[in-house]
Amino acid sequence: MNRNKQTEILGGVVTVIILILLIFLSNVETNKLSYFESVASSIVNPIQRIFTDLKNKIQGNSTYFSNMDSIIEENKQLKEKNEELETQLRELESIKADNKTLQDYMGLTKKYSSYQTIPAYVINRDVSNFNSTIVLNVGENDGIKENMTVIAEKGLVGHVVSVSTNTCKVQVIIDSASTVSCTLSTTQESIICKGTLENNQVLRASYIPTGAEVIQGDSVYTSGVGGIYPKGIIIGTIKEIITTSNITDRYAIVEPAVDFSKVDTVLIINQ
Repeated sequence: MNRNKQTEILGGVVTVIILILLIFLSNVETNKLSYFESVASSIVNPIQRIFTDLKNKIQGNSTYFSNMDSIIEENKQLKEKNEELETQLRELESIKADNKTLQDYMGLTKKYSSYQTIPAYVINRDVSNFNSTIVLNVGENDGIKENMTVIAEKGLVGHVVSVSTNTCKVQVIIDSASTVSCTLSTTQESIICKGTLENNQVLRASYIPTGAEVIQGDSVYTSGVGGIYPKGIIIGTIKEIITTSNITDRYAIVEPAVDFSKVDTVLIINQ
């Protein structure tokens, strides 16, 4: 039985009681009427108040539950709208990321317009003191072959060492097994840059000619000697010169132009 039905029944009971009292009062003498009116009022009024309060409470509860249902439905709609907005935000972030990648590709292609290149991006990286490699999202199906040079906006990344159908692995120049033939920008002297086990953030430049003047801050470029890397790609800058008692053993610390922990977009030179 719902609350409205209960209210109707209670109202009916009150009405019947009042009618009975009125009939009874109509049959008594006039001089006794005031007395019975007083008695009736003392009986009926409290009952009326009780039933009126009960009716109001029932109606109030009905309104409360009605409002609660409305709030629950509104909360459900707000949650659905929030989920929809979150989905749209993720899609927007994805579009922005794709747009940035496209802009990076365009910038790289323009910068290295003298080369035929294949765009790619990093899908995995392992940069440590013992092994420094990255995995790209292109492979044999894209025309990738071993020993192809990989470059980024800032400079030389490394070269392809293995290829699968849809991916390839690149040994970056800070790998301890990597060796790059280089040239100093100011003196055009030839040096060799290698990765080190001690520090995977820098290169060690050795085999510096005894008569060569090495300047801190000097740029280091690929020399084109060795058959892997084309000439003229920047590798980094001279950060420090380490001298020894034997000048033939002196070496320099080279800071790479590329941050290998952050590089995402690259080009593979199609030689």
